[in-house]
Amino acid sequence: MQTRVSAKGQVVLPGPIRRRLGIHAGDLLDAAVHRGRILLTPCKTHPRKARILADPLTGLPVLSVGPEAPLLSSKQVEEML
Repeated sequence: MQTRVSAKGQVVLPGPIRRRLGIHAGDLLDAAVHRGRILLTPCKTHPRKARILADPLTGLPVLSVGPEAPLLSSKQVEEML
């Protein structure tokens, strides 16, 4: 996909790329030059989407926001709420 640089040095990221990477208006991008190429990397600022999973030990529903996040039990979620 091609895009143009405006007189102000602005570049429009094509919609399919923004949607694929979850980039929204106002998001921060890290800009770098690597081997003569411009590399834009999204700075992850969006909260992760939470999912309800079954606890592997008890089978009870738990809330998870990703593999790096700790699993919360139903009791912990209830206490937070």
